[in-house]
Amino acid sequence: MTENELDEAPVTTDRVLCWRGRTVGFAPLDAEDAELMHAWRSDPVAAFEIGFWPRSLTSVRERLERDRDEHDRDDFLILLPDGTPIGHIALVDQDMVDGTAEIHLVMDPQYRGRSLGTDAVDALADLAFGELPMQRVQAVTHTGNTAALSVLAKAGFVQEGVRRSACLHRGRRLDVAVLSLLRAEWEALARPRSWEL
Repeated sequence: MTENELDEAPVTTDRVLCWRGRTVGFAPLDAEDAELMHAWRSDPVAAFEIGFWPRSLTSVRERLERDRDEHDRDDFLILLPDGTPIGHIALVDQDMVDGTAEIHLVMDPQYRGRSLGTDAVDALADLAFGELPMQRVQAVTHTGNTAALSVLAKAGFVQEGVRRSACLHRGRRLDVAVLSLLRAEWEALARPRSWEL
């Protein structure tokens, strides 16, 4: 499917969609999605660049069950218009008083590099600022994760700092970039919002 076809295709799936972007839709993540999450989190590129420690399928399933009852996070399966699941996106550590949250994104390896991650981040930012009282959405990634840094920059996130030697991964200390998108910056973005699509 070409990018133009993605732009024009409505999202159709048996899953109940709760939000959409330009080319993707969001459905609530469920315990039945544990096998997908396990595969994506076990991918060597994701494990290295994001710093995930691969877990057993049982552990992933238990984590999904536990997270379902958390009120400070929203987890979504990212779907193509034909209903194909291509990733997971979440708004976590939501603080409704301070208006802050953090974004997490994991894409299926075969759908990376096609601007679908950027569309998903745009859509989640629209949810955070258009439907929730967020003032600041943060993202954190290794400074060497060029794919994630590119996706976040395209979505309007600004790198505000680096936490030096903030994590240990594969025997090396790595720096971690901290990026954010503020409500005023989101309001200034010249793109259609999710509810205008």
